[in-house]
Amino acid sequence: MTHSIGIRARFGVCLAAGMVALALRGGPVGPWDRDALYKTPRCFEAAEFATNGVTTVFYESEPYQGRPTRVFAYYGLPAGASSAKKVPGIVLIHGGAGSAFVRWVKLWNSRGYAAISMDTCGAVSGNAYGDEQKGHRRHAWSGPPGWGGFDNYGDPVADQWTYHAVAAAVRGHSLLRSLPEVDASRVGLTGISWGGYLTCIVAAVDDRFAFAVPVYGCGFLGDNSTWIDRFHGMGKVNAGKWLGLWDPSVYLPRAEMPFLWVTGSNDFAYPMDSLQKSYRALKVPSTLCVRLRMPHGHGAAGENPAEILAFADSLTRGGKPLPAFTRVMREGRTVKAAFVCNGRAVVKAELNVTKDAGKWKEKAWEALPVAVQTGPDGTGTVDAQLSEQVTVFYLNIVTDDGLVVSSEHEVLD
Repeated sequence: MTHSIGIRARFGVCLAAGMVALALRGGPVGPWDRDALYKTPRCFEAAEFATNGVTTVFYESEPYQGRPTRVFAYYGLPAGASSAKKVPGIVLIHGGAGSAFVRWVKLWNSRGYAAISMDTCGAVSGNAYGDEQKGHRRHAWSGPPGWGGFDNYGDPVADQWTYHAVAAAVRGHSLLRSLPEVDASRVGLTGISWGGYLTCIVAAVDDRFAFAVPVYGCGFLGDNSTWIDRFHGMGKVNAGKWLGLWDPSVYLPRAEMPFLWVTGSNDFAYPMDSLQKSYRALKVPSTLCVRLRMPHGHGAAGENPAEILAFADSLTRGGKPLPAFTRVMREGRTVKAAFVCNGRAVVKAELNVTKDAGKWKEKAWEALPVAVQTGPDGTGTVDAQLSEQVTVFYLNIVTDDGLVVSSEHEVLD
């Protein structure tokens, strides 16, 4: 019998996503006032935090418990940027225990992008380059602390953490795109861990972005995630309140820009089943990059995957798109896939398999080399054989410069 990957599971997800889309259609995207968030925020000097040639600033955000708040951020421009030579931009959303990161801004400046990194938890970042957590502390105009706000589901919606964190990111985008050196039509978005979670929501709330790249983070947290016991402890009603307001599954069907999902096979927080439900909930094109046992964190792990820059350049600077799978079919234990190279040289393919059941983070994976063929027309094929013990598989194709593109995984009956 022939199976197309995910067809059986996809029906239920698409039905749920369609119901969400119908519920949201024609109205605002969530509880935010998008028109207000799209205005350039009022800014306040933060010269005492100046460091490493980036601009430090507080900007006005949403009221919290009846008082005004401000968001701390770093932003910077690449060398040569001017109003006559506008550059693309990127909004950077940090993960748990993180803050605004100078080094992340500087990384993207070195790549030719304007960049902004804001704190999402009412804090200021320490100004030690590469060690911004030193001196990380809440400030006098802070909103709610992070992350998740699971204990605050009964608070007014506008006092909860996700509401403020999303608003902080959208207002940061409004600030970055207001700079005369930035081409507002070429600004993208990426976030790591909790920042990837926020990226999924921000991309739906803010339709001005050119692309979105969640790293690790996804939706369907109430189905499976590192917080599943937390939701069970909240009780069905209270968990439903939080998930109905703040789970990315509610928002992903409204996103209007291409996505790249970057993660690892054994991510402890955002497992592959919830990730799959998330990218299937989208109504826009998306690309996967799933490396075996990719570490979870900022720094080299989450900030530097080369696929992120390649994806950004393809959508903002005329770069070559990443390769893309066009078909993956399984007949019994035989897998056949087709892909397009999109002007890149695909030189290797891997069949990633596990023989384990149980928790995703505990599965033992093996990467098996498989035959890959490419033709003069820029298309290619992969043929692989699954052993009887394999419980889950997916394919990776690899370019000559090390870029990885993954197929969807399939769980075998």
